[in-house]
Amino acid sequence: MTIRSLPATGRAVAKTAAAKAEASTGGHVLTRLRSDIVSSEFKPSARLKFAELTKRYDVGIGTLREALSQLASEGFVTVEAGKGFKVAPVSAEELVEITDLFISFEKRAIREAIADGDEDWEANIVAVHHRLSLIEGLPWADRMERHAEWVQRHREFHEALVAACPGHWLLRLRTMMFDQLDRYRFVTKNASESQGRKKFDEHREIMLATIARDGDKAAELIEKHIRDTSDRALTILARNG
Repeated sequence: MTIRSLPATGRAVAKTAAAKAEASTGGHVLTRLRSDIVSSEFKPSARLKFAELTKRYDVGIGTLREALSQLASEGFVTVEAGKGFKVAPVSAEELVEITDLFISFEKRAIREAIADGDEDWEANIVAVHHRLSLIEGLPWADRMERHAEWVQRHREFHEALVAACPGHWLLRLRTMMFDQLDRYRFVTKNASESQGRKKFDEHREIMLATIARDGDKAAELIEKHIRDTSDRALTILARNG
């Protein structure tokens, strides 16, 4: 039976259900597409072809166009008149700006989280850090095999640190910059084993400072942690550029 052949009430319910399903599909595609761009499944400046993307994500052109338009507003995609959508390029200048913005948001968020966080917030930080350390403590070859898991657990750790921050817009802007910075972080994916151990130690120090409620130390450690990764990415960009 089609929607048109249903009684008026049935048609309304069916249309509402269809709209919810479409919105859910659109959100899913947006998340997957953003993740694929951040993780360099689609390289910087690569053309995003509708024929390939509709097949890859199993969606219609309208849903895909809406997702791409949203990503363009977030800075992950560019639009060229008459040429369509492309993955946004990367540059040293952009990375410097993103790094400065993210550090500013993150330091403010961690201080506010420490001021407002309760025991459950502390316990979650410890638990999430433990999950991250299970991968970071592996031999380097084993860790690289689980890099996709590390990416997700790394995000969860940094989100847990600021989860008690009461500023909704601060967290929203901070998440946007985290996604942008994560895109550049993939440049350093194959960093040396010594760098991996260094990040393992840095995450532990940040966790300890945060649950000790030392806002100044936590903010200082976070800035050093982020700038170190960005500096290595800048070195690689310069070498490859």
